[in-house]
Parts: sequence; C-alpha cells; structure tokens
Amino acid sequence: MQVSDLGDHISRRYDQDLEQLRSDVLKMGGLVESQLQSAITAIVSGDSELGLKVAEDDYKVNKLEVDIDEQCRRLLATRSPAAGDLRLIVAIIKTITDLERIGDEAEKIGYLASKLAAMDRPSDSYRELKTLGNHVSVMLRDAMNSFARLDVDEAIRVAQEDDQVDEEYDAIARQCITFMMEDPRKIKRSMNVTWTARSLERIGDHAKNICEYVIFMVRGKDVRHTGEVDPTDIAD
Repeated sequence: MQVSDLGDHISRRYDQDLEQLRSDVLKMGGLVESQLQSAITAIVSGDSELGLKVAEDDYKVNKLEVDIDEQCRRLLATRSPAAGDLRLIVAIIKTITDLERIGDEAEKIGYLASKLAAMDRPSDSYRELKTLGNHVSVMLRDAMNSFARLDVDEAIRVAQEDDQVDEEYDAIARQCITFMMEDPRKIKRSMNVTWTARSLERIGDHAKNICEYVIFMVRGKDVRHTGEVDPTDIAD
C-alpha cells in the first residue's frame, strides 16, 4: 500500500524530495543499527576502546536528525502537503526523534562498556545482556524494514515483541539485585549491568514507537498509548 500517490504530483522535484526523505531516514536507521551492534559487541568482548568510539560517534546521528528535520520543515512550508504526504512527513519527524534517542542509548551503553571492561568479568561474558541486545537489535532492524516496505503486518509483529524485551530486562534487574545483596563487592558492576539493560529496554520501546508510526503512515490510525497493538483494531 502506498502512503502517497506520487504519480499524482505535478512536481517531479516534490516526488524526489519525498523519496530523498525516506532514503535519509533509512540511512539514519542503518547508522543507529551499526552503533547499537558495536555497543553490544563492546560489552560482550570487554572492548573499552570500541565502547568509547560508539559514544564519541553519536554526533553523526545527531547531525542526520537535524538535517532530516530541516528537510521536513522546508517541505511543510513550501509544499503544504495533505493526506498521505502529510502523514509521511509527520511520521518521519517522529521516527528520527526515536532514532536519535536510540543513538543516545547506544552512547550510554558505549560508556558503560568502557567501565565494565575495567572490572572483573563474569564467566558468562554478560550472556543475558548479549541476548537482550541481540533481541532489540533485531527489533530495530525489522522496524526499519517495515518502514522501508510500508509493511503494516511486520510493524505489528515487531511492536508485539516489546513485551518479551520487558520481561528479559526485568529478569536481568532481579538477578542484579540478588548479586548485590549476596556480595556488596559486586554492587558497582551490577549497577552498570542494570543501567545497560535499561538502555537496551528503552531501545526496544523506541523500535516499537517506529512501528506505530508505520501503522499511522499506511492506515492513518494512531495506535499509541492504546496498549498492545491488536491487528483487528487497525484493519483496512
């Protein structure tokens, strides 16, 4: 399903501007995905330098957000978009905000990775964080795929994954509390692990948000704050 009927636009330049916007959002999504995967690798491998590099590269994500936002404001001012085109631009503005926040969380994880690298490592090399990190990485990738293809079914499926991410985060938080109660010497490391897991859980929330924007783009229905996304509520 097309968000807008590009064939009806009089101006070819307008068509090109809309397509460029979508392309730039996907570029920003790809950069954020890469940052997140590097941050997770830094945690699991104990690579302090990689963690710091992720943190230091956050400016690249921020610059893309500013550039895309400026393009959106220019189109709103000069083209007065309506219907599907307006939904597309509004959804893009919201999507890049969530992508920028994912970049911020990846930055936090990078810094936490550098701290954890300087501490004694557990024998499982933070297996739970790796599992949670991989889960939200796949959520983000699939959310951006649903954006690229305007695939509502995929968006719904990914949004529903957020409940499992929340459960994985809760399990890690409970485990860290147990460790801190049993051995006060593990408090600092356990707190860093908890903060890392919390950042990953928030990334899952942002990926879910992006899926909700896809639904809004395609179906024109705002499913935010309505509880679990139900396919029957957003049928054609």
